[in-house]
Amino acid sequence: MPRSRLLALTIGISIVLGLAIWLISSVAGLYSQILWASGSPLLANLLLLLILIVVGVLIAVLVSYLQPLWKPKRKRRRHSPKPPQTKPEAVSQTLEAVRKQVTHIHDEVTRRVLLSRSREIEANVARGDVQIVVFGTGSAGKTSLVNALLGRVLGRVSAPMGTTQEGATYALKLKGLTREVIITDTPGILEAGIAGTERGEMARRLATEADLLLFVVDNDISLSEYEPLKVLAVMGKRSLLVFNKIDLYTDEDREAILAKLRSRVKSFIRPRDVVAATANPLPVELETGEQFSPDPDIMPLVRRIVAVLRAEGEDLIADNILLQSQRLGDETRRLLEMQRRRQAEKIVDRYQWIGAVAIACTPVPGIDLLATAAVNAQMVVELGKVYGCELDMERGRELALSLGKTLVSLGVVKGAIQAVATALQFHLGTLLVGKAVQGVTAAYLTRIAGKSFIEYFRQDGDWGDGGITEVVKRQFQLVKKEAFMKAFVKDAIAKVVEPLQMEARLEEDEGYEYEDEYFEEFASSDRSPSPTDLVFDDRQEDIEDDWETSRDRREEW
Repeated sequence: MPRSRLLALTIGISIVLGLAIWLISSVAGLYSQILWASGSPLLANLLLLLILIVVGVLIAVLVSYLQPLWKPKRKRRRHSPKPPQTKPEAVSQTLEAVRKQVTHIHDEVTRRVLLSRSREIEANVARGDVQIVVFGTGSAGKTSLVNALLGRVLGRVSAPMGTTQEGATYALKLKGLTREVIITDTPGILEAGIAGTERGEMARRLATEADLLLFVVDNDISLSEYEPLKVLAVMGKRSLLVFNKIDLYTDEDREAILAKLRSRVKSFIRPRDVVAATANPLPVELETGEQFSPDPDIMPLVRRIVAVLRAEGEDLIADNILLQSQRLGDETRRLLEMQRRRQAEKIVDRYQWIGAVAIACTPVPGIDLLATAAVNAQMVVELGKVYGCELDMERGRELALSLGKTLVSLGVVKGAIQAVATALQFHLGTLLVGKAVQGVTAAYLTRIAGKSFIEYFRQDGDWGDGGITEVVKRQFQLVKKEAFMKAFVKDAIAKVVEPLQMEARLEEDEGYEYEDEYFEEFASSDRSPSPTDLVFDDRQEDIEDDWETSRDRREEW
């Protein structure tokens, strides 16, 4: 309770109790006097009633004032949003959160890209098409498979690796499905060169947006193919593994490869979702010598696609859109976190050197005060503002003082002084180390404190399971690393030590200027110097020698 309120409460209670005691002690006498003077019991009773009403009002006022003090304060409950009941509701809530977070992103281009992607997801929700993406290496026959599914040639068959430069999208009609199916042919993965790597990244991005993924191979799956397939499956992508070009193998080899494929991917793909196909069979020479081109053998794959979409189509679409919205939310939070961290680190960097110069110029006695001075309350307030936590200066001082005490109790201050002194002596010898060590140590401690508060605000004002002690210890271990100390000492020399050196030179230079003026004034006069005239270093030396020495030293500067 504030002191002013406690004082007012004490005075109020004293007055009320005093009035009550006075009334109780004198009410009987007053009653008898009024009754004797007036001779009317009614008038005496009315006056007594009035006195009782006044006392009652005073007691009621006192009780109403004291009531909040003995009632426990109820914590304000945060109105958490109602959990979504359906996947579309979850998508809507996620996109709404994304839009709110996007408003805090400073970069205009990034903000527009994120908003555009959120609108694309909303359009997908409204349209409700089934997105099938064909994914795999460049030589596995993806384009041939798409052509066979479409029933007509829309892309180059037997194309060399790298032909599909970007995702090509087509509409596919399948019997028994009311929704339109959109099928996308992607560039091949695992291609050589910078351009091949870029196409592979595009293919992976398209694959993450699929409702149903067709991963195409033309032999037993390699490790380089297995890893991206597993990543997509773990992410939640519903996948079919298509063993293409089976016409190149004998029946025995074909069954052996199918068995291997099913065994290798059984942890994340069902055996019946590993399907054999021939999208572009090789021509066969007839007995007459003519060339015959067999039809593609893809009906097992078509039947499996239709079965999956009939049974799981609605869920696949909802799951995919929800996954896309969650990934967009994660990316938005990551970008916002990076922006906030950059802002917060600039604040810490600014305050550490401001405090360092101030303390170096006016050293603080005692390590307790040094720790308190290093943790600036205004820095805490500004860091909180970056992370959306509005603090007043009183709360900032409380947090700063708490962390300052932790720095002292853990021995971080002593360790910092030792580390800084050793590093400065290594770089500067003993030059100005004594004067600079407290300032640089303050910067070092401010760095630890600032980084600790960044973690505190990142976790919504929570120090975590280990509390403030674990956070401070972790940050101290980070700044003790050799790579950081080298860069830190380099900055400290530039921002603290060199200004101190410059200040010392200016002071000495001003002393020489004053000395020269003194001797020039004396040389132009006829009087002899008194002992008090020779004020430099309390030495009484020959005036001319001092004058010449001073001039030589100025010329040296």
